Amino acid sequence: MNMKKKIPELLVPANNLNILKYAVEYGADAVYVGGKKFNLRTLGENFTLNELEEGVDYAHSRGVKVYFTLNAVIFNHEISE
Repeated sequence: MNMKKKIPELLVPANNLNILKYAVEYGADAVYVGGKKFNLRTLGENFTLNELEEGVDYAHSRGVKVYFTLNAVIFNHEISE
């Protein structure tokens, strides 16, 4: 039986643009990030929309995936945000 061995993806958390860039340059296959809102890690720095756009462009141009965490309850009155 020929079974392919899967190599795990190295997924690194990044709470700001500098950390994202370090993770990418030091070999991360993917990074996960959160925004300023709707994130359970709201006490951290986290990304503004402009930083998020720059970070995604940076990572994708180097073949690295970006996962955006949206892990808080969003109420109906917050959907437009």
